[in-house]
Amino acid sequence: MIITRNSIVWSRKTITFHAMTYPCTARPRARFSIRPVVTAALAGLFALVTIAWPLQAAERDRVEAFLNVTGFDVALDSIALSAESAPAMLGLDEDAFGADWNRVADDVFDTAFMREMALDILEATLEEGPLNHAAAFYATDLGQRLVVAENAAHMAGDDAAREAEGRRIVADLVREGSERVEILQRMNSAIDSSGHTLRALQEIQIRFLLAASAAGIIDMPLDDTELRAMIREQEGEMRRALQRSALAGAAWTYRAFSDDDLRRYAEALEQPDMQLVYELLNAVQFEIMANRFEVLAARMADLHPEQDI
Repeated sequence: MIITRNSIVWSRKTITFHAMTYPCTARPRARFSIRPVVTAALAGLFALVTIAWPLQAAERDRVEAFLNVTGFDVALDSIALSAESAPAMLGLDEDAFGADWNRVADDVFDTAFMREMALDILEATLEEGPLNHAAAFYATDLGQRLVVAENAAHMAGDDAAREAEGRRIVADLVREGSERVEILQRMNSAIDSSGHTLRALQEIQIRFLLAASAAGIIDMPLDDTELRAMIREQEGEMRRALQRSALAGAAWTYRAFSDDDLRRYAEALEQPDMQLVYELLNAVQFEIMANRFEVLAARMADLHPEQDI
């Protein structure tokens, strides 16, 4: 997953958030910025995923090796990039939280801690069969080339330029009538076959906004029910924006791969064991993000622009 100031990318899927503003009182006074999000508890997503898994889970060292061979360890590390977007999500600048902002953000989104969180969850839920199936694919020549490309995309800079280039690639493909657009869409659909991504991303932001309100960072004029209702009204628009961004992200990330390579990848992603693995990895990643943003909100309340801490 790639997190940037304006977008979130989970492996092949890019989500761009278009801000909408609503008045609120913040510290200092600001406008409350809400990105498109939808309503669904991450706990429910976890329940749906884990019910499908047998009780025999993989050993911790095997899970750790699995994270490495699939590139999910780098995806976890990239969650830390999301911290820079936290003030903007509340309609504030980083300066509103003082000189200690970067240290606190780095502490909350500590990559070693997040990897341990993921290992704790996956050790209890990731079963040997699907683990072996996914690891076997990503250990192939094609799999390793894909991981290299995805890892590079996770940590690539200049998000605006990358997004623009991805959209240009898509536009050229459409103009040429290329089959590649359909292949990329097929891959993106396989990554989120159950359609939980949009709801989970919305739940992450809802949890952060509510935590920020509880911490006194913002004075939100909406309660939980009203916030969710307002967000739900944007669902159609946001789903379309997510799909467009996901397509642009995939076009950029896999620009060096042949159509045949990507067709083979789509077929691999559509296998039942791979579907189970991705549902679980998505749920783990989203839960870690939500947890860290809630902790960050509490820590932000102790930061002040007028003094170094």
